Amino acid sequence: MKNNNSKHFHLLRKIFNKSNATKKELSKEFGFSLRKLNYCISQLQKQLITGDNFVLKKLKIIIKILFIYPIIIISANNSMAAEGLDLLKNKWSFEGLFGTFDRASLRRGYQVYNEVCSGCHSIKLLSYRNLSEKGGPEFSMEEVKAIAAQFEVTDGPNEDGEMFTRPGRLSDKFVNPFPNVKAAAAANGGAYPPDMSVLAKARKDGANYIYSLLLGYEEAPAGYELDDGVYYNKYMPGHKIMMAEPLSDGAVEYIDGTETTKEQIAKDVTTFLVWAADPHLEARHKMGFKVFFYLIILLTLVYLSKQKVWSRFGSKGEEDEETFDKVERAVTEYEGEDPKTFK
Repeated sequence: MKNNNSKHFHLLRKIFNKSNATKKELSKEFGFSLRKLNYCISQLQKQLITGDNFVLKKLKIIIKILFIYPIIIISANNSMAAEGLDLLKNKWSFEGLFGTFDRASLRRGYQVYNEVCSGCHSIKLLSYRNLSEKGGPEFSMEEVKAIAAQFEVTDGPNEDGEMFTRPGRLSDKFVNPFPNVKAAAAANGGAYPPDMSVLAKARKDGANYIYSLLLGYEEAPAGYELDDGVYYNKYMPGHKIMMAEPLSDGAVEYIDGTETTKEQIAKDVTTFLVWAADPHLEARHKMGFKVFFYLIILLTLVYLSKQKVWSRFGSKGEEDEETFDKVERAVTEYEGEDPKTFK
């Protein structure tokens, strides 16, 4: 392919140098038949017009990366800023370098997801065993086994080649409420409920975005038209959302007795979704602190080693200088010259 491209461009340069020549003259000049010349010219046109050239393709990709994509991103950010989407801010325990998850909030958040959200939204990247791992809700192994056993999982095929259902196990992924995307969309008025596995990472300032969205339902302003099955949410881009308001005061009854205000429920389920998107957040924070501490010690040792090594060169230079002075004085005394005029 590369050789063909070089031949074509070589021919193109010759054609440009003889722009007034006819095809017959060019054919005679290059030693080509008219058929071969026509083929070469057609390939040149194809490469130059349709971009069927490796260099041109790469150039197009570079232009998209440097110019088009940044414009799209900036436009999206500007559109959100123009709509005045100032998200609600909350003080999250998992923020910052030493942030950790509130275990009680994670457990309550799972309860909210299980009782309110799981009827429509899946968390397909999370396994039931993750609920017992460190850094998460840290349910006991018996509790997690009981949670998994509540769900029916499709498995198989069996010896007869048929699929069957069985109680969930620790190794199973969270059960999807719908068998496929089309079934999910059909059951929700044509809108597919997004998977919540990485929802907190899919949006800028994900935790505050989810928290604000859950609390952003209100009556549409006067004159604002909404279609059937569409609701007004002031924190949703465009202010239109097809999910009905999922939370209300007392929507769930917490096992630990915590008051179930709408704000508390939204905070707990948001904390759970942030953990679901990054189950190893606490481990990364601990590892980052250890690496930072190790680098400080290493830097200190390197600095002290450098001082020790280079101090030897400094003392040697001073000794050499003293030796040179002694030799200089000895020579001047022997020759009877003034040491100041010695060269």
